Amino acid sequence: MLFGLAIVLTIVGVVVLVTRGTGQQAAVSSHRDPPPASTSVPATTTSTTVPATTTTTTAPPPTTTTTGAGSLPQTGDVPSTATPQFTAEMEALWNGIVSNSVATAMPAFFPEAAYLQLKTIGGAQSDFENRLVGDYGLDIGAAHALLGADAAQAQFAGVSVPASYGHWVSPGVCDNDVGYFEVPNSRVLYQEDGQTRSFGIASMISWRGQWYVVHLGAVLPSGSQGEVDDPETGPGSSAPSSTC
Repeated sequence: MLFGLAIVLTIVGVVVLVTRGTGQQAAVSSHRDPPPASTSVPATTTSTTVPATTTTTTAPPPTTTTTGAGSLPQTGDVPSTATPQFTAEMEALWNGIVSNSVATAMPAFFPEAAYLQLKTIGGAQSDFENRLVGDYGLDIGAAHALLGADAAQAQFAGVSVPASYGHWVSPGVCDNDVGYFEVPNSRVLYQEDGQTRSFGIASMISWRGQWYVVHLGAVLPSGSQGEVDDPETGPGSSAPSSTC
């Protein structure tokens, strides 16, 4: 026997549900109004809105090739101390002195690639690494000792550069194949125990419009120990020099 099968009869608007197997009738609707003479069924319009598909393509970051400034040719641009690069260099120098780390202070030092372009001497690379960087490390150690046991408590206050002492060193002078600007006796300023103190940077030279330290304690060291250039209580003073 089939259960659940229903027969629907429409008699004068009465819908009778007959359930096979039970013989029972269930009135679904008792509405007896006569149907209208004409029934118009409106057309059914189905509207489907398809959301727009947005495809976002993230472009890969541009490829950046970093070329050290020392690898580029020299320019005649006059160096400025009012640049973010100079500020970063001098902060690196100070941090290297505080931590007694020549590696930390190297961003302030004249680039090796530029030195190889600059010099006409044989063994320029060895001269750079052994003499110049070697002396730089010794002088950083001496400046660190000047600050004492509380070096980390000293407050860096900036570097005073005597721009009026800056001068152009022409090619052919001091075994140089390329010209550059040089400025002697800038002053590193700092605060220690509430007192302004200072010491010198013996020589900075330029490459492509930026100053770099080339001699910190002395242009010509007096021995095998590191040196501090003219340490003073207060800001000190710069002296002119014709070093190259």
